[in-house]
Amino acid sequence: MARGSTRPTSRDVAQAAGVSQAAVSLVLGDKWRGRVSETTAQRVRQAALDLGYRPNLAARNLRLGHTRTVLLVVPALTTEFFAGVYTGAARVAAAHGFGVVLYPSPEGIGPAKDPFHSAQAALDGVIASSMAADALTALRGDQLPLVMLDSDPHGSHGATTVNLDIADGVRQIADHLLGLGHRAFLHLAADVPSWTFDVRARALADRLDAAPGTTLRTTRAPLSIDDALTATEASLTADPRPTAIVCDDDKLAAGAYKALRRLGLRIPDDVSVTGLDDLALATAIDPELTTVHLDAELFGERGMHALLAVLDGREPDHGDIPVHLVVRASTAPPRPT
Repeated sequence: MARGSTRPTSRDVAQAAGVSQAAVSLVLGDKWRGRVSETTAQRVRQAALDLGYRPNLAARNLRLGHTRTVLLVVPALTTEFFAGVYTGAARVAAAHGFGVVLYPSPEGIGPAKDPFHSAQAALDGVIASSMAADALTALRGDQLPLVMLDSDPHGSHGATTVNLDIADGVRQIADHLLGLGHRAFLHLAADVPSWTFDVRARALADRLDAAPGTTLRTTRAPLSIDDALTATEASLTADPRPTAIVCDDDKLAAGAYKALRRLGLRIPDDVSVTGLDDLALATAIDPELTTVHLDAELFGERGMHALLAVLDGREPDHGDIPVHLVVRASTAPPRPT
């Protein structure tokens, strides 16, 4: 290509590498395996690098009918967790020439207005949290290639699901508290109709059922500190008082802290408290919160990798993402009775 001419084209790359334009398309589209040799692929990549070739994505997308845009549908952004999910998804998307549009369901859960006149006309695929799944109907996102996060792998209408091992996280909490000697538990459950919170309740009940001499009461609260305060305060007026409160997330745990202090109870001397998420909030409250760490960015990365596999006709990776308990100062052995 002569100096000063227009930007290099795939034809220029093909000529420089001594291959056809079809081979260039296969290599630069990362679809060459089994169709051209490794040596040829390397030659094409080197020619593209030497020429400073960049694919014309706008023309390619118009030709293929793709926008290379993915919609990430999440509950209202009331914690940084879903911001982390977005960061991870966007990082993987950018590496593959995709963009991610973040769409929080306005009410957190339930129908949402279509952010596009027709989602199908503007998107290549959707990643959605189970807590915002109802928004998909209004978005018509359930008619697009779809990956569900935090969703029942046997009942999801998505092409595939990506989950954190929430059940194991709850079992880690239960085992930690049982090991400290706790037997009287209060479950401060999220009052949210979502698979992920059902999993937490079942895992806790099953683990405590297997431990002799345990009692478990459950109270529900919306995902807010004030509602958690109210629900916890009401539950602690009943006898016997629990020695440990297991909260479905860190925000609920912060509300439990406020309720305990209002009643003159100390953490963890009188009552131990655990959360689940490991948000920044967990180390901002005093004492710092024992909780389960969820890797939000890895969650987003895995979700985006799964959608890319679906779009490419490949089988996504399977297996839940491991989680781990972070023990801090909010848990201790119960007072002797």
